[in-house]
Amino acid sequence: MPGDLWAMCPSRAFHEAPMPLFADDEAPEIALPQGRVPSYIKDHRKRLRARFMAGGAAAMPDYELLELVLFRAIPRQDVKPLVRRLLDRFGDFNRVLSAPPDRLTEVDGVGEAIVQEFKIVEAAAHRLARAKVMKRAVLSSWDALLDYCRTSMAHRETEQFRILFLDRKNVLIADEEQAKGTVDHVPVYPREVVKRALELNASALILVHNHPSGDPTPSQQDITVTGQIRDAADVMGIVLHDHLIIGKSRDTSFREQGFL
Repeated sequence: MPGDLWAMCPSRAFHEAPMPLFADDEAPEIALPQGRVPSYIKDHRKRLRARFMAGGAAAMPDYELLELVLFRAIPRQDVKPLVRRLLDRFGDFNRVLSAPPDRLTEVDGVGEAIVQEFKIVEAAAHRLARAKVMKRAVLSSWDALLDYCRTSMAHRETEQFRILFLDRKNVLIADEEQAKGTVDHVPVYPREVVKRALELNASALILVHNHPSGDPTPSQQDITVTGQIRDAADVMGIVLHDHLIIGKSRDTSFREQGFL
């Protein structure tokens, strides 16, 4: 095996390229007395739950969906003031659920029970999305794969680099996080990528990483490191199908953009 491939930059990295919440509602934002939950709070919660069951999440704005999640963690209080603080801090429903626990607890009123509730919902969403792609032919279920990547990575506040390992039939056999980074940088080791592929007896790879800013435009470093991983994989007969950059609302495919 050519030594220059294994000697390539032991510490490569991907770099990101430079770059009213509430409607009127029947539950007023007031402090609640201790003891029994006021009837207007019970009625509001009942109506919100009924609307969710009738129309699903698509019929509800972010703040109402967040209220529904908080109802379980905070059974005896008006949650609207807290919902407002969370959305003011993180921006939308997805970013609230994806926020790190230490950042969530910086918000007044967020304790362990609320963090656990959010992380349970987040984990359930990830598991449902993952079940649609694992052990399936990836190239024939591309939309499901993109949905999974978006669900697990689009709203992260730091960069994450993942590798999807495929067998000879392009069935997804493993999905692993290779590295975590900062808001615009994640270290990548090309030979470690290939080494892990060999350990799993993988025949093909798909690289995935996110840009926390939301802009999935690849940087020159992204392009360079992707080329190095492709070259190292080629030597071992492993195909690099694509490299996906996940943004907040759109994605970039290196294959579609002509970088691979």
